[in-house]
Amino acid sequence: MQVRHQPARRPAALVPDGPPRRGVMRAARLPAERSGVPVLLGTQLLFNVGFYAVVPFLALVLTEDFRLAGAAVGLVLGLRTFAQQGMFLAGGVLADRFGARSIILLGCAVRATGFFTLAASLWPAVPLLWLFVLGTVLTGLGGALFSPGLNTLVAASEADRARSGPRRRVTLFAWLSFTGEIGAVVGPLLGAVLLDWGFAMVAVSGAGFFAAIGMLLWRTLPTGEGRRVGRADDGGRRRGRPWPVLRDRRFVAYAALHSADLLAYNQLYLTLPLELRGAGAAPQTVGLLFAWVSILILVLQLPVARVCARIGAPAALRAGYATGATGFLGLAGAALLPLSDGERTAAVLAAASLVTLGHLIANPTALSIVPRFADGHASGSYFGLLATFGGLAVLVGNLVSGGLLGSPATGPAAAVLPWCFLALPLVLAAVLAPRVVVAATTGRRGNGTPSQ
Repeated sequence: MQVRHQPARRPAALVPDGPPRRGVMRAARLPAERSGVPVLLGTQLLFNVGFYAVVPFLALVLTEDFRLAGAAVGLVLGLRTFAQQGMFLAGGVLADRFGARSIILLGCAVRATGFFTLAASLWPAVPLLWLFVLGTVLTGLGGALFSPGLNTLVAASEADRARSGPRRRVTLFAWLSFTGEIGAVVGPLLGAVLLDWGFAMVAVSGAGFFAAIGMLLWRTLPTGEGRRVGRADDGGRRRGRPWPVLRDRRFVAYAALHSADLLAYNQLYLTLPLELRGAGAAPQTVGLLFAWVSILILVLQLPVARVCARIGAPAALRAGYATGATGFLGLAGAALLPLSDGERTAAVLAAASLVTLGHLIANPTALSIVPRFADGHASGSYFGLLATFGGLAVLVGNLVSGGLLGSPATGPAAAVLPWCFLALPLVLAAVLAPRVVVAATTGRRGNGTPSQ
């Protein structure tokens, strides 16, 4: 979609509605019909297709081609996760400084380079582990670059929708989750087909795929100084203070509280599969768990988002966190009962359903209200900090929850402790996060800034 200037209308760009006010970001003026919303949602779909076509097979390559033990595989994959989640804040700050479009394109190039490096590590007669590790890190860095920029563009389009029409409708962040999940389902299927030609072919195909995405976005995303979504227009006074988000105490508290949601959702990949195996479930049951989660997301995300739009952000956040906490507390209760293996398996699947539903409620809502905190500042760093807090919570929380679940201790207390540990942050978030959002909104009104 090529944006053309028309003499009778203002261009689809981020242009100020008058002289810029001190310390206030330029208004995100992206008319709904020309904002490229389909391009943004399609980008999320393509990102996930390319990502999930390659990354799920990294552990297989590390064990079969490099003969690494489980702990070493976990370390390499942990480096990839840290390179992405841990660097989200840096990616957001760069998006604020140089513009979302530029950083998204750079992220595509870095991820394409990372996938090509993964393939190159397998071409010598003796595979090069250091090159493979470098490729995994570059893969993570690519995501840390383009995801905050994409969220910033989506937030700009969402703000324009709020100005131009009724607000009680599905947010673009809910659509982003929906389209991303389609990519997460299609990607592994595509990767499995290419795997017949070897993982190097999978990785090279992924590199070409992201290079093609970059070319597509280079042609379709708006260009020009005025279209640098999210840059603070304060005469350069913020350049000496590149991390203002860290001084926004309300948003730091909000990001810390919302990190409970990502920690909970990540248990679909750690404690819940382990609990399934502990209940004697077959390995195929774990695969069915992920298939069920994908079905829930595709079927429920949009209807749930409509309900959230009607009840408002504070109530939606409270409901989402509480729903996830209920799933873990249910497992804690089940651990105290003399259940059969089949009943334990059913309890885990029910908990996974509640955790997924809580994530569907809370996460798109949490993303959609980031601009409330970012009012007057470039928002890429805000999205970045939200994701970075989530990554840190997963890093620390997984170590604790995995250790508690694998503890040799016995008795009722040991059985319920892992699930109570995972439920507690969600309970705190359900109580405190809505209050932080309301306080932030009230504070903006009190300062003469309209709330969103």
